[in-house]
Amino acid sequence: MGHAFLADVVLLLHGLFIVFVVVGGLLVWRWPLVAVLHLPAVAWAAWISWSGGICPLTPLENMLRRSAGQSGYEGGFVQHYLLPAIYPEALTRDWQMGVGVFVLLLNLAAYGLLWRRGIRRPARRRPHA
Repeated sequence: MGHAFLADVVLLLHGLFIVFVVVGGLLVWRWPLVAVLHLPAVAWAAWISWSGGICPLTPLENMLRRSAGQSGYEGGFVQHYLLPAIYPEALTRDWQMGVGVFVLLLNLAAYGLLWRRGIRRPARRRPHA
């Protein structure tokens, strides 16, 4: 497989990871065991946002692109791919912190509602044999 193709695969996985972090709490409503993957993903994404770090998938994608003779890019995935489509100006530290808080609050709300639904659900009675 070519390096450009592998770079595109990393790009796709990175994008899917971000979508999973943002809306994965909703998947937990249907499949509660998804929380085992989702909660660490949210923690990782929040930490990366709050620390100002760069996800390791970004340098991997850049390395693969350079190996394929393409140019890499500066900054992270969000700044390079999502920011131009969402925000007209460069991502500031305050925006990055806000994104982390938004993702955390969104998922706390989803889990909180799920938890409340579980508490209010009446116990199922077994049919008598």
